[in-house]
Amino acid sequence: MADVLGCYTIKSHGTKLIGIVLPCAIFGGIYFKKKNFYDLHHGILGILYSVLITAVITDAIKDGVGRPRPDFFWRCFPDGKDVYDNVTTGVICHGEKSVIKEGHKSFPRSFAGLGFLAWYLAGKITVFDRRGHVAKLCIVFLPLLTAALVAVSRVDDYWHHWQDVFAGSLIGLTVASFCYLQFFPYPYDADAFWPHAYTFQLAEASRNNNTANSYSVRPTGFETVNVPEGHGGIALRDTNLEAGRRP
Repeated sequence: MADVLGCYTIKSHGTKLIGIVLPCAIFGGIYFKKKNFYDLHHGILGILYSVLITAVITDAIKDGVGRPRPDFFWRCFPDGKDVYDNVTTGVICHGEKSVIKEGHKSFPRSFAGLGFLAWYLAGKITVFDRRGHVAKLCIVFLPLLTAALVAVSRVDDYWHHWQDVFAGSLIGLTVASFCYLQFFPYPYDADAFWPHAYTFQLAEASRNNNTANSYSVRPTGFETVNVPEGHGGIALRDTNLEAGRRP
């Protein structure tokens, strides 16, 4: 059973690597092509937030619920011989304590990193540009398909119940959606390719540039002249026109 637990630990760490390292590698590839530090920074920040917040939520639920894993019987009775208390009829486990403790953490299982990656790819390839490119949807569904295959493998290996991976997937996708929209626009937005911070920076630079240009325009010169009686009061004369200058 200890070997099986070690195998599960390796698989669990492998899943985390897929959910974090793979998206970060994609972020890095886009950075080297587009040279936009805002996108790299907010992409990494968003996925780390997604994974961290989801881990806190799922770990709190695991410890609070304590639902046994499907293979809990073999964790409790490694030799296959079940033992019960004669008075309370309670289960008397004689397996390793660490293995038994881990056996009470079935619910839930999350894949927030791959969910965030799906959102990110949807914005980068403008999947909702109303041009009907179905291939773009296939690219967006790839991270979700990977997460689904990992979830099915967990159920198939008797590490989780199907309800665990289903509920965990809902939690992970919800948190990933909030984290993505915190840093990036909706995928159907006209500015979906870049994060909010970069769009605001461009708008601020454009505003400052327009302000500087407005101050650099020379105003038209006027002077006051006296008009003879009968022509009515004071008139304004454009000195620029008289000097042969045109606006």
